[in-house]
Amino acid sequence: MTIRIVIADDHPVVRDGLSALLASRSGIEVVATAAGGREAVRAAVVEKPDVLIMDLQMPDLDGVTACREIGRAAPDVAVLVLTMFDDDDSVFAAMRAGARGYLLKGASQDEIGRAIDAVAAGEAIFGPAVARRVLEQLGAPGAPATPFPGLTPRERQVLELLTEGLTTTAIGTRLGLTPKTVSNHTSSIFTKLQVQSRAEAVARARRAGLGP
Repeated sequence: MTIRIVIADDHPVVRDGLSALLASRSGIEVVATAAGGREAVRAAVVEKPDVLIMDLQMPDLDGVTACREIGRAAPDVAVLVLTMFDDDDSVFAAMRAGARGYLLKGASQDEIGRAIDAVAAGEAIFGPAVARRVLEQLGAPGAPATPFPGLTPRERQVLELLTEGLTTTAIGTRLGLTPKTVSNHTSSIFTKLQVQSRAEAVARARRAGLGP
């Protein structure tokens, strides 16, 4: 049986390299590629592949949101995440969105092949490093159920409003804070999330399931 694959990644080098790698394996056919999240959802609906390999950070629609939409529009398509993000928030956001597998970029050809076979067969699979994180999280007593546990309740409110696209002034009006106070909270959020900009903070928050 041939496993039909769609590859979704915004980097042409990754798409082309992965396509070439998979084309060399018997029993696998790459039927389409996508450069963004919305294109990935369309490919899932139109092509109906067995497996859709998807990065998390993509333009127009991030991988977690795309995974969630694919689960609604094409539930028989197994999503295999292939990304460089190995933080707990990204891993568990992808799992909650319905991803059946999670590998880190740099996985060997054999690892990717095994993961494709597994998710196509209805199994769940994680790369070694990710699997350890999952087991540690599941085994940790009182493990936090919410993303970014290091944020204060006020910082979480500010982050959620950032994901809605509100300006600093609008966030201050919504929360009854001065713009300077909002800016201070935003700077603290950047530090705790280890990001450099509002766009990066919003991307991380959305991957973790926050925001619209």
